[in-house]
Amino acid sequence: MKQLSRIEEVLMITILKLKADAYGVSIRERIRRDLNERWSFGSIYPALDKLCRLGYLRKFKGDPSPERGGKSKFFYRISPSGLRALTELRDTQQRLWADLPSLVLEDRLEQ
Repeated sequence: MKQLSRIEEVLMITILKLKADAYGVSIRERIRRDLNERWSFGSIYPALDKLCRLGYLRKFKGDPSPERGGKSKFFYRISPSGLRALTELRDTQQRLWADLPSLVLEDRLEQ
């Protein structure tokens, strides 16, 4: 299974948090709130498209809304293979961090 990049990981976790309300603007706003970072749509949409091509996300068109002049939003949902990839990444990170004594981290912070 392909290892996820940090951007892909953040997007997929954000989509899981947003549940049925995961579309471009809501994803961007949630990332800003959770990470205190401003991501451009130019960095979000290519990564979302890539995750869809890999089969990790599913993209579907919502109903047209009057607020958007009758245009539809595209929503994203994580697929079963996307959830497996995300779970695998989390497990890998936990194994990596588990072998690192906390003392090493404390020593590095003091320097």
